[in-house]
Amino acid sequence: MRIKFALVVLAGFLSQFLIRASAGEAPAEEYRVKGAFLLNFAKFVEWPPQAFKGPDDPIGICVLGESPFNPALEAAARAIVVEKRSLVIRQIPDVQQGRQCQILFVSVAERKRVRGMLEAVSGSSVLTVGESDGFIAAGGIVEFRVDDGKVKMEINAPAAVRAGLHISAKLLSLAQAGKK
Repeated sequence: MRIKFALVVLAGFLSQFLIRASAGEAPAEEYRVKGAFLLNFAKFVEWPPQAFKGPDDPIGICVLGESPFNPALEAAARAIVVEKRSLVIRQIPDVQQGRQCQILFVSVAERKRVRGMLEAVSGSSVLTVGESDGFIAAGGIVEFRVDDGKVKMEINAPAAVRAGLHISAKLLSLAQAGKK
């Protein structure tokens, strides 16, 4: 039942990936799609064992600063289990706390803290995800952008390797398709 609910919620989120949002709906729809990607990254990224304190630790999806996501993201995360690990959404105020996350999202509102955040998590196995221009160039791993009303992403594969992460070919191909 939990898995069915999660799949229905994720299917609803991901369906928005292919639909161009109208001007009035863009922010909510945009963050619904980005939220769905964050949840699905847990399925398509492998972390080394040392990225967790123990075998039962959840996959932490952290949002630096004020969250642009609505509570539906937390509800969807509670319904998902990946490789016996639950997902948990945390809002963190400090870049130093980013090392305790497996996925760290940095919104455009936090763009001034990007370099400090990337330095703070350097050497740890954190999938860094941002939405400000130049996030990849600064050393981030995944950069979201909106082109023609659609959320697309770019992946910095060498940065992922340096972080000890393995990104599935499926996710890499989706990012490649997003570049076109």
